Amino acid sequence: MGSRSLIAAGLLFATWLASGSTEVLDPAALTAGSFTTPEAGANAFSIPIAMLEKEQAEQFAKGREQFHEAWVVAPEPSGVWGLGPTFNEDRCAHCHENNGRASAPAERQEAMRGMLVRLSLTGQGPHGEPRPHPAYGDQLQNRGIPGRVPAEGQAILSYAAREIRFADGETVLLRVPKIQFAALQFGELGGDILVSPRIAPAMVGLGLLEAVPEQAILAIAGEQEKLGVSGKPNYVWDHENSRMVLGRFGWKAGQPNLRQQTAAAFFGDIGATSHFFPEENCPGVQLQCLDVPSASKCGGQGGCTGNYRPEVVPSRLSNITLYLQTLAVPARRNVNDPEVKRGQQLFSQTNCSACHVPEIRTSGKTAIPAAADLTIRAYTDLLLHDMGEGLADGRPEFLADGREWRTPPLWGIGLVREVNGHSDLLHDGRARNVTEAILWHGGEAEQSREAFRVLPKADRDALVKFVNSL
Repeated sequence: MGSRSLIAAGLLFATWLASGSTEVLDPAALTAGSFTTPEAGANAFSIPIAMLEKEQAEQFAKGREQFHEAWVVAPEPSGVWGLGPTFNEDRCAHCHENNGRASAPAERQEAMRGMLVRLSLTGQGPHGEPRPHPAYGDQLQNRGIPGRVPAEGQAILSYAAREIRFADGETVLLRVPKIQFAALQFGELGGDILVSPRIAPAMVGLGLLEAVPEQAILAIAGEQEKLGVSGKPNYVWDHENSRMVLGRFGWKAGQPNLRQQTAAAFFGDIGATSHFFPEENCPGVQLQCLDVPSASKCGGQGGCTGNYRPEVVPSRLSNITLYLQTLAVPARRNVNDPEVKRGQQLFSQTNCSACHVPEIRTSGKTAIPAAADLTIRAYTDLLLHDMGEGLADGRPEFLADGREWRTPPLWGIGLVREVNGHSDLLHDGRARNVTEAILWHGGEAEQSREAFRVLPKADRDALVKFVNSL
C-alpha cells in the first residue's frame, strides 16, 4: 500500500470516528485516543493518524518514502548517497518491515535483517554510554562495500533448550540463544567483550510515548515501590542539546527522543552521517573503511571532495521523525470476549500491570499537537527493571545495568503475526509467543512469572488471550 492509500485510510478512520462507531469508541478498544486506527491487517502498523493537516500529510508521505529508500555508495546514481562504508542494512524498512517487529534468526543462521549485535568493553564513555571496542566499535557491521571494504564479521545464532514445567504438569521448551562469531576481519573480540543482540521493535505509537511527561514517568516509579517493584529511569546523553535527559527509546531506554533515535539508527545500521554523528563509523584499525571518501564531501557532479554536509540532511531527519511520531496505534480486538475480560483481571492479579502500566496520560504541550492530553494504553512505564539473570546481557547502557531492560509497550503485540508473519518477542526474539515471554521474566518480575506458572491452564490461556487482544 502506497503513502496516498495509507493517508486515505487515516482519513477514512477520521470519518468512521466521527460517525460514532461503537466498536472503535468502546473505551476498552480505543488504545490511543484519536491516535487509534481500526486497521487490523498487514498494514496495521502503517496507518497515519487521522488528524494530519495538509502539510503534515505531505511530510508523512515524504517520510514514509524516505524510510523505504535505498542508500548507495557515492557516486552511484541509483539511490541516496552515504551507505557504509560498513553497515547492517541499506534502508530503514529492511529492519522494520511493515513498521513491525523483526524475527530472531533460525538455528545456525546469521544475525541480520532486523537483528543487530551491540558490542562494548567494560567501563563507560565520557557521558556514561557503553565503551566501544577499539577495532569493531559498538555494533558489529556484517556488511561492507563489495570489493572495497570488508564486513567486520558475522554473528551466528544457535539455541539450547530449557524446560519449564507448569504446576499442572504441562511443559514448555524455551530456547536459550548463543552467539558464535565468524569471519572476524580485525582480530578476536577478546575475553572482556560485552555482547547484546537486539531485535528491531514495532514502530507504532512512538509519538505518544515521546509525549508522556517526565514527571508522570517518575511518579510511576514512586508508586511502584509500594507494589514491590523498583522501576528506575535511565538518563542518557542528548547530543543536540549537550545534556543528560530522560531516556525513552531502545531496549534499555538509551535514546531520549525520536529525532536522535533516528539519527543513531542511520549511523549505526546504515552508516550514514548526520549533525548528530558527523564522522564515518570507521575504527582506527579499519584502514580500508577510512580510505573510502565520505558522501558528506561528494558534490552533485560526481566528485567526492568539498565542504562537509551531512549524509542525512536535516529535512530527511525531520520527515522520518514526523513519520514515526504520527503512526497510529491499532485498536484492541475482542474486548467484549468474556475470556479476554477474565484475562485482564488475571493480568492485574498476577501484578503484571505493576510494570506494564495500563494507562498513562500525555502532556498538554507536545511536538505533535494532536498528541496532547490523551489517555493512552501502551502497557509500559518507560522505566528500567531488573529482569533477572536469564535475560541479562551483562552490558550496561548509561544507568541501565546488565540485568535491566525498559518495559516494552504491549499495544499491537497481538497483531505481530498478521503484520510480520511471526510472533517472536523479547529483546532478542528468543520467546516465540506470549507464554514463553512471560516464562523468561525473572528478577523483579519473578513473582509475577511464578503466579502465572501456577495458574490452571484455562486461566493461563485467558491471560495470554488478553495480552494478544492489545
